[in-house]
Amino acid sequence: MDREERKTINQGQEDEMEIYGYNLSRWKLAIVSLGVICSGGFLLLLLYWMPEWRVKATCVRAAIKDCEVVLLRTTDEFKMWFCAKIRVLSLETYPVSSPKSMSNKLSNGHAVCLIENPTEENRHRISKYSQTESQQIRYFTHHSVKYFWNDTIHNFDFLKGLDEGVSCTSIYEKHSAGLTKGMHAYRKLLYGVNEIAVKVPSVFKLLIKEVLNPFYIFQLFSVILWSTDEYYYYALAIVVMSIVSIVSSLYSIRKQYVMLHDMVATHSTVRVSVCRVNEEIEEIFSTDLVPGDVMVIPLNGTIMPCDAVLINGTCIVNESMLTGESVPVTKTNLPNPSVDVKGIGDELYNPETHKRHTLFCGTTVIQTRFYTGELVKAIVVRTGFSTSKGQLVRSILYPKPTDFKLYRDAYLFLLCLVAVAGIGFIYTIINSILNEVQVGVIIIESLDIITITVPPALPAAMTAGIVYAQRRLKKIGIFCISPQRINICGQLNLVCFDKTGTLTEDGLDLWGIQRVENARFLSPEENVCNEMLVKSQFVACMATCHSLTKIEGVLSGDPLDLKMFEAIGWILEEATEEETALHNRIMPTVVRPPKQLLPESTPAGNQEMELFELPATYEIGIVRQFPFSSALQRMSVVARVLGDRKMDAYMKGAPEAIAGLCKPETVPVDFQNVLEDFTKQGFRVIALAHRKLESKLTWHKVQNISRDAIENNMDFMGLIIMQNKLKQETPAVLEDLHKANIRTVMVTGDSMLTAVSVARDCGMILPQDKVIIAEALPPKDGKVAKINWHYADSLTQCSHPSAIDPEAIPVKLVHDSLEDLQMTRYHFAMNGKSFSVILEHFQDLVPKLMLHGTVFARMAPDQKTQLIEALQNVDYFVGMCGDGANDCGALKRAHGGISLSELEASVASPFTSKTPSISCVPNLIREGRAALITSFCVFKFMALYSIIQYFSVTLLYSILSNLGDFQFLFIDLAIILVVVFTMSLNPAWKELVAQRPPSGLISGALLFSVLSQIIICIGFQSLGFFWVKQQPWYEVWHPKSDACNTTGSGFWNSSHVDNETELDEHNIQNYENTTVFFISSFQYLIVAIAFSKGKPFRQPCYKNYFFVFSVIFLYIFILFIMLYPVASVDQVLQESVDRWGKCCLPWALGCRKKTPKAKYMYLAQELLVDPEWPPKPQTTTEAKALVKENGSCQIITIT
Repeated sequence: MDREERKTINQGQEDEMEIYGYNLSRWKLAIVSLGVICSGGFLLLLLYWMPEWRVKATCVRAAIKDCEVVLLRTTDEFKMWFCAKIRVLSLETYPVSSPKSMSNKLSNGHAVCLIENPTEENRHRISKYSQTESQQIRYFTHHSVKYFWNDTIHNFDFLKGLDEGVSCTSIYEKHSAGLTKGMHAYRKLLYGVNEIAVKVPSVFKLLIKEVLNPFYIFQLFSVILWSTDEYYYYALAIVVMSIVSIVSSLYSIRKQYVMLHDMVATHSTVRVSVCRVNEEIEEIFSTDLVPGDVMVIPLNGTIMPCDAVLINGTCIVNESMLTGESVPVTKTNLPNPSVDVKGIGDELYNPETHKRHTLFCGTTVIQTRFYTGELVKAIVVRTGFSTSKGQLVRSILYPKPTDFKLYRDAYLFLLCLVAVAGIGFIYTIINSILNEVQVGVIIIESLDIITITVPPALPAAMTAGIVYAQRRLKKIGIFCISPQRINICGQLNLVCFDKTGTLTEDGLDLWGIQRVENARFLSPEENVCNEMLVKSQFVACMATCHSLTKIEGVLSGDPLDLKMFEAIGWILEEATEEETALHNRIMPTVVRPPKQLLPESTPAGNQEMELFELPATYEIGIVRQFPFSSALQRMSVVARVLGDRKMDAYMKGAPEAIAGLCKPETVPVDFQNVLEDFTKQGFRVIALAHRKLESKLTWHKVQNISRDAIENNMDFMGLIIMQNKLKQETPAVLEDLHKANIRTVMVTGDSMLTAVSVARDCGMILPQDKVIIAEALPPKDGKVAKINWHYADSLTQCSHPSAIDPEAIPVKLVHDSLEDLQMTRYHFAMNGKSFSVILEHFQDLVPKLMLHGTVFARMAPDQKTQLIEALQNVDYFVGMCGDGANDCGALKRAHGGISLSELEASVASPFTSKTPSISCVPNLIREGRAALITSFCVFKFMALYSIIQYFSVTLLYSILSNLGDFQFLFIDLAIILVVVFTMSLNPAWKELVAQRPPSGLISGALLFSVLSQIIICIGFQSLGFFWVKQQPWYEVWHPKSDACNTTGSGFWNSSHVDNETELDEHNIQNYENTTVFFISSFQYLIVAIAFSKGKPFRQPCYKNYFFVFSVIFLYIFILFIMLYPVASVDQVLQESVDRWGKCCLPWALGCRKKTPKAKYMYLAQELLVDPEWPPKPQTTTEAKALVKENGSCQIITIT
């Protein structure tokens, strides 16, 4: 039954989940209710914390189709459980005028994919169902997404819009007319309100959720127990600490909700105009929009309330909310396959593929351009949380949990303490029964031993170090919205960097141009703005082939286009709305040179004067623009010089792409060599091309022609060389990271050779290192996928494999330390396409490539995220540093994401640097390491505090004694809290070191440190406890004994010292109590000093003045109240423990070399003895035919 009823939803996606059906069981519910009453509500809490137990305890398994409750489990490594209640959407109230077939199809569960044509063609499906129109659709909501029951696939699936399975042809033919009011109402019933609702929970709801945390419940239990034992003072202290902790936590959580709500709510409800089927324009609220609505984009722009595909006109859009780039982007209407010369009718519409035609939710439409009498229209494709903005908000609202070894080990350690507490619990009960102690006292004392062993102050103590680190980060301009990530940053051993704006300056500078004449390169020229070139085709291409526009009189657009246009000094003029309205077509944008660049007229004669009148009005109109496509790596325009009969086509883009579309005879023979020379020097190179179009191509024909018809048979004109300078601090920061054994990786959207060049310039790839380029090709024409391996430095030097010097092949170096393996002498570089092919067809090569992959070029945003995941899969702790542009997914996925941009997109990043410089990366790692070591110190100290006090109390229980209330209070408040909050104040060490902090608590050195201290402490307490009994003045306790008052320390032994004749009913005033109390008090301080680790991750503890003062003061104070001086041996103890730890550790671990735990280190060991790795130059790796079964590949050398 289990196997039959387990289904999977969101298959193959990031949020894939298994789904199980359950129905509520009354008898199970009755038993659970009884259990809740008997356990005093504890069972209810347990079921609240564990959704799986809750459902299984109260429900019985049922078919998913008919169930009342669904249990969901994620299929990732976290295996998290969620439960959701099945709800019913009633369609009875729907008007009868709705299309009948649509009604039946939806009402029977087929609401999952949007119906393109709700007409007669759907009626044949009605006979499959016996139900009538007054149907009910079953659904549940999980993480703000509705999942409807789909009878076709017999499973739940989320409601899709027009973004899947709809062709470009059908968008124009079936959806461009708009919806009827009836169809709109029906769809609204299914899709719901178009809003990204981030509800700010009430303070009461947040409070309940926070208070029901297991730690706070344990604290509540402790406080109640202590109150019954009249231990009010410490109970009050814990209550105050808990309230402060809860209030600060509530404040920060609510503040984040409010920030997100404000970000999302801005302009979320606006009035929009939509077109109905009868060409009527209706004004509605944006919350009423549904997929299929035809929205009219207003002239003065708007903020998009949904995702929509443009079918009419042109828009200029600011997409900074999504991409982080505040550069206006031109959006054109989706090509209509039925009108285009080269139709692509069966191409499916996809928002990512057709993003140049898609207006995304949350982006700002600045301007629109249109035909006279025709409105700028867009068809709504996605609404609410399905939109791109909605998905971003969902990823912030429901982030993936971060799996960190420290926290797993901490829980494991707590379980060990609970086990120790269990032993004490049983011992106390048995001992008390044997000594005929009252039942009430037995219960209180046995439960008290649990609160002693598992300290309720632990959560507050653990967060202290993180809070201090967050404060220090804020001082150096790094803001954190996820404080728990600070500890994880201490473990980072690999950092990915975006290139442009992160490693290099944001803008590009024009270095020069290199024109081509008669298929030969001319000498490079620096100055483009001169009279000689003003009327050349080269300058005309630079003047027209761009996506620049004027917004409020200021020229704006892509920075590269802007630099290029500014270099020629031309003027751009756009038609105003009034001028456009007067003509029957869009008025072209016009560019012209400044008058001073045009040749001056000379007084030689009238004829010459007339000849020079024409250049004075030299201007070019841009007739049609084909925007830049990252897939095609080019853009082009059709333009006409004023007065010319023929139009010109200009094209610019990646040199390889442009050269391939030009006549071979116009491309210089040394094109490849010249291009590589520039790219190796780190220049960004753009190629230009041109051709005259036929005179038969009219303005109207050009508006409907496909870009393929224009972009071919061009004349190659030359190269524009742009320089992208490294930021001043980049080389120094990367050198610091390399010295600290932290790998650096470049992830960029730029070209491969430019990226490799920048990697060499900034020191990411050392001069002597080899770069192996992996060029992967997908399966084609029945051939399997393959990878061609090239050595970057040998590409131009040799034309055939035999010319390769065998010495050029990287040598494997055997290192003493595994940590040095990352310094071997070869690096892999690949582009985004190759990376995708390798992920799909060469699964077993992925870990090997991750080990030495350094440059990843032409990477799309989702590929950056996949790269981070691939690196994490081989156990790297990955940091990501980007400027917010296209890096959102990667910043979220990395263990530590640092955004150098303060734009809205950085909401997704755990850390944001105020200064746009990568110098924040080593600072963050230093602070992370300090916070991590602080957490270890505090945890070890708190564990030792528990064990010391546990043993003290256990010893005293054996003689039916205990510590007094004020003794407990002095230890817990005056010693423990003061020490914990001051020992966390050590700042980070001033530089990054190669040594790394341990990743978890369960490591040999840490365990030896803790266990040795436990043995020492227990030994000294036992010695004192038994030794005092051997003294001649020792007196066995009896209720009237007054032994301890004569020692002068009675004040600390009892809260009732004023009346000396008062009976000591609780057996507090005895010699054993006094001895154990003073020994344990000194032990807390000694342990604090022993565990307060300084170098190499934190400043030495003697520089932590608060801690030093606190410890010295407490030492003097305890000595004073004891009136017996004891020599301090704390420093000697610390050193001897560490020294003994280092000596005994190899013996404790079995005197053998262990296989490293991290996958990447284990893999590095394997590759050292692999003769086939790295691949030899000019070889090819082919995927085997059965790649899906085992993912294996073979290496075939091509001769």
